[in-house]
Amino acid sequence: MPSSLSPQEAWGLLKAGNERFVEGAVDHPHQDAGWRAALAESQSPHAVIFGCADSRLAAEIIFDVGLGDVFVIRTAGQVIDDAVLGSLQFAIEEIDVPLIIILGHDNCGAVTAAVESMETSVMPKGFMRSLVERIMPSVMAARSKGVTDVNGTVKEHTDQTVHRVVDTSYAVAQAVAEGKTAVMGITYSLSNGTVQIGDILGAVEP
Repeated sequence: MPSSLSPQEAWGLLKAGNERFVEGAVDHPHQDAGWRAALAESQSPHAVIFGCADSRLAAEIIFDVGLGDVFVIRTAGQVIDDAVLGSLQFAIEEIDVPLIIILGHDNCGAVTAAVESMETSVMPKGFMRSLVERIMPSVMAARSKGVTDVNGTVKEHTDQTVHRVVDTSYAVAQAVAEGKTAVMGITYSLSNGTVQIGDILGAVEP
């Protein structure tokens, strides 16, 4: 069953949940046995959250949502690969999710590695190299704007990923063009739990 919410309404729910989390007044909604059973045959999440795999960035917690509320995709440094694009296509085409959040965070280890590689001209070994290579265009974009620190680069990487998702995924681009879906970049503060809004594509206001 597809979500009946607009992108703006979906963001309103997440925004309110984050405010409760920051204030320490969380509801922990949709986590009881009855709700779990009701979801057994179908799902209608009101947002995709594509975020970093960092253990401190648990999307359901920081937005105070529960089972069936958000469709979560996570990779280190929220880097895009074929599995991510396939997951986004499923969320858009099969369950009509009205909002995609690109969720970065300060002090990101993957972004830090990319910044350090830029500064030292030394790439990490193994599969970490793949992560850094995918983040490096964002590091270069940040440098072109005079941004060299990790947290400033994280924000730039989050914004770049918003545009990259739409540029790369036909399903997402079409949904945004038709007003069915919006894509928002958000940077999360590990220390206080707040979120900073970045670039937005689609019909939603912060």
